[in-house]
Amino acid sequence: MAKGKLLGALLATSVAVATSASVQAETIRIGTEGAYPPFNYYTADGQLAGFDIEIGKALCSEMKVECEFVAQDWDGIIPALLAGKYDMILASMFITDARKQQVAFSEPYQASAMTFVVDKQSGIKDVSPEAMKGMIIGAQGSTTQAEYLLAKYPDSEIRLYPTQDAVNLDLVSGRIDAQAGDIMPMTDWLSSEDGACCEKAGELITDRTYVGDGVGIALRKEDQELRQRIDQALANIIKDGTYQKINDEFFSINLLTLK
Repeated sequence: MAKGKLLGALLATSVAVATSASVQAETIRIGTEGAYPPFNYYTADGQLAGFDIEIGKALCSEMKVECEFVAQDWDGIIPALLAGKYDMILASMFITDARKQQVAFSEPYQASAMTFVVDKQSGIKDVSPEAMKGMIIGAQGSTTQAEYLLAKYPDSEIRLYPTQDAVNLDLVSGRIDAQAGDIMPMTDWLSSEDGACCEKAGELITDRTYVGDGVGIALRKEDQELRQRIDQALANIIKDGTYQKINDEFFSINLLTLK
């Protein structure tokens, strides 16, 4: 090989290696709670798992980047994003006007609604504020469910908990009369042995003030390029069937339509 051709080939190889290394080096850090099954939780061997985790992996694969998941308590999940602990939040977060004041959101990757859950033996059917006067209602703290209860049920005692599992436990134990939660984890829990005691009550809560415009991925407002990449990747995994495959691993209904 002539000297000029050899030099050209070496330069081309160097550029290709550098480009490849650059692509491989891009890592997107994803914040999640790790305490909200079946969306995000820890397995017995300490691994993060769940619907949110699998969607995150699919999005990263579509964007051809590495994923790094970071667990964070729910009440600090937005502050940690703003502080740069991770690049986005993928934790079944409702897209609400209040949260839009702090962060940007991707297009929705789930529909949103809330529901009341009560013990089957309680006899509670009417969950209106008037009917629930004097009763104890639980919810996970720093959630839209908590905001809803505090605003709409002034004559009930509202107890807030650090995790959804803690709310479930107190309902099973009879320490609260009812709870309000996101429709899908509630549906999943009610179908489990632990939740066999209980049932949904009342109509679905779909007030946009509290359930927002669906469930989205939260990002810092300045990261618009990343938001656009995520939106495109989400559209792609919905179109090619990847989203539905992940959906069917965890749920019997489609999370995009709740049907």
